Amino acid sequence: MLASLPPRRGRVEQRATPVRAASEELLLDCGDRVVLQAFHASPTKRGLEPGKTLAVLLHGWEGSADSTYVLSASQTLFDQGFEVVRLNLRDHGATHHLNRDLFHSCRLPEVVGAVRSLAVRFANVPIVLGGFSLGGNFMLRVAADPEARHLPIRRVIAVSPVLDPAVTMTTLERGSPIYHAYFVRKWTRSLAKKQQVWPDHYDFEDLLRIRSLREMTRQLVQRHTEYPSMDHYLAGYAITGNRLTSLAAPATVLTSLDDPIIEARDLARLARTPHLDIVTTAHGGHCGFLENLGGSNWVDSRLVKLLSRNPDS
Repeated sequence: MLASLPPRRGRVEQRATPVRAASEELLLDCGDRVVLQAFHASPTKRGLEPGKTLAVLLHGWEGSADSTYVLSASQTLFDQGFEVVRLNLRDHGATHHLNRDLFHSCRLPEVVGAVRSLAVRFANVPIVLGGFSLGGNFMLRVAADPEARHLPIRRVIAVSPVLDPAVTMTTLERGSPIYHAYFVRKWTRSLAKKQQVWPDHYDFEDLLRIRSLREMTRQLVQRHTEYPSMDHYLAGYAITGNRLTSLAAPATVLTSLDDPIIEARDLARLARTPHLDIVTTAHGGHCGFLENLGGSNWVDSRLVKLLSRNPDS
């Protein structure tokens, strides 16, 4: 919570001025008529040589390409000479108008499609993926997806990734009501935007009065997905069990043991594969990892070190 509150957010935004000023909007063709928005910043905007590596960063649920943790990491990587792309998931940021169908967390093919589109645009440039919370979950699934095997993905870093969504749902219900209320408020606001831009397709008036994440999820799964139940849907984007055995690139999970949203005990349920490394800290919260109230954090420096490594090391 502290990581995203004033005055720190203002300091991060000020430090991230160069990467934002250098960023150009990209509308990525992800296949099946799906379009996702991204923002690309190149060192060439500073009069430097093009970056030798493309870093693609993905925010968490109800975050965006302008989330504090994304901006902080983006500026750090930009300073190190990376080509940096900040990707927005469907219906995140100001993108509710781009695609008629609703976002849900099992829409993996379009994120694979976004990375594929970037690989075509940045031909012969190796790609590294970084994701936070749900974004970390997505990036790990991208690297494990058979459709991404031919893509030049060199390394993946997932910060505080969602491991088992069913467990996370229960943790949110049993933990501090602040977190539960935060996500209900953010999701409700997003659904209201979707209804506003697609009034002929959506009527969420009853749903917007619900104050339970479980019930909201249950109703949306039932009405707007092909999944037979909420349990099937939540299992659809879990990365526990054998889900990550097919990782095609080295991957690192960075998470804290005091994360109030992600249960650290579920780390033991991740597949044991030479491609996966798990790094835990005693403290750090959820995507926090603050060293001070300045504009950077511990994760930023770790990202640079890990994403700069040779894929064989």
